[in-house]
Amino acid sequence: MNDSPARRRLVLASQSPARLGLLRAAGLAPEVIVSGVDEDAITAPNPAELARVLAEAKAEAVSVRAEAAGALVVGCDSVLELDGLALGKPADAEDATARWKSMRGRSGILRTGHCVIDTATERRVSATASTTVRFGEPTDAEIAAYVASGEPLHVAGAFTLDGRSAPFLDGIDGDHGNVIGLSLPLLRTLLGELGTSITDLWV
Repeated sequence: MNDSPARRRLVLASQSPARLGLLRAAGLAPEVIVSGVDEDAITAPNPAELARVLAEAKAEAVSVRAEAAGALVVGCDSVLELDGLALGKPADAEDATARWKSMRGRSGILRTGHCVIDTATERRVSATASTTVRFGEPTDAEIAAYVASGEPLHVAGAFTLDGRSAPFLDGIDGDHGNVIGLSLPLLRTLLGELGTSITDLWV
């Protein structure tokens, strides 16, 4: 007879395959419920706050759904801060090309907001993780080839650490997972504030 308590359900309020992959690699088995939040309708005074507010909005939208009842809901959102501006996904290929030409040889800060809501208690915690990204200097031809791949149109800041743009990044200062879309150390801290150890969620 097994008297151990049932493992809590974990719900990821995101359709990001990168975030899902990070959680699975860490021994977790989240369910995915896409929030459907209109990100363009949300504003904040600075990029760090914007990332956090977006994460809260996603987690909140999913937490009130019947299928999330009793679960721990995790919402995340990332923006790249460059020159004090928050850059999300580029609007189109032209925008992605212009972004890369302005970023090369410079550094930006990837801000990822995290929000965890315990639907059983209605308690919630949130915070933003920040990682400095040092961009290399890809040629115009390399930028054109990268944009043509379509990848930068689907990721915050028009780049990703775990994809085709990896050779164009000189390095990062901070948590690499945060750049991919979710900081596991921060998630562990937020879960702890809600009284849950991340190890209790391992499968």
